[in-house]
Amino acid sequence: MTIKPKLLIIEDEAAILRGLTDLFIFHGFDVSSEQDGLKGLEAALSGKYDCILLDVMLPSMDGFSVCNEIRKVSREQSIIMLTAKSSEADIINGLTLGADDYIAKPFSVQELVLRVKTILRRTGWDEERESLTLNENISIDKNNLSGIVNGKEVVFTRREVDILAYLHRQNRPVSRSELLSEIWGYSQPNLIDTRTVDIHIAKLRKKIESNSKAPKLLQTFRGEGYKLMVNS
Repeated sequence: MTIKPKLLIIEDEAAILRGLTDLFIFHGFDVSSEQDGLKGLEAALSGKYDCILLDVMLPSMDGFSVCNEIRKVSREQSIIMLTAKSSEADIINGLTLGADDYIAKPFSVQELVLRVKTILRRTGWDEERESLTLNENISIDKNNLSGIVNGKEVVFTRREVDILAYLHRQNRPVSRSELLSEIWGYSQPNLIDTRTVDIHIAKLRKKIESNSKAPKLLQTFRGEGYKLMVNS
């Protein structure tokens, strides 16, 4: 590629920031960085980055607040949160605010690079097809991340659209492990204990189901995974 993917790292620990900068430059990224939450937010809102690595514990504004402010402006911006907080509550908070993924410190640098590259690859999925039609009542514009669901406009995140597009192509139950591998880019998904998939499925059901507590479109097959029950 003649054009390098642009990465913004918002991390206040100088040693970690230097290491991450060198790592991603080595892997062919154009890297910018900030060590302050407010300055990081200002840079993020420029809209010129393909992915943002966002630490949670930052001076002036924490990562959760930064993520929330970014999402008010852009639903499409890819965000991975870096955090020493690995409790379920913090993970749910980050994902609910719109982060595409999270990685708890200390992390494998190989895993981190893989996860960033996976997100970049996923944002380019099916560029030749702009529309994802689930049935006669649900159509989603994959570029604008918005859709019409039962006559009402609904907004989606990039990750949510990626999940729906993948499930739509498979036409079979897809396991959590497969989704973690194909959508999130985990190299060993069977070794990971995470509610990331469950949280995203729950959010999707609230958007596309008439009754999210009794889903008919995005169903769970016990022991097998999730399947979209769509018209062919």
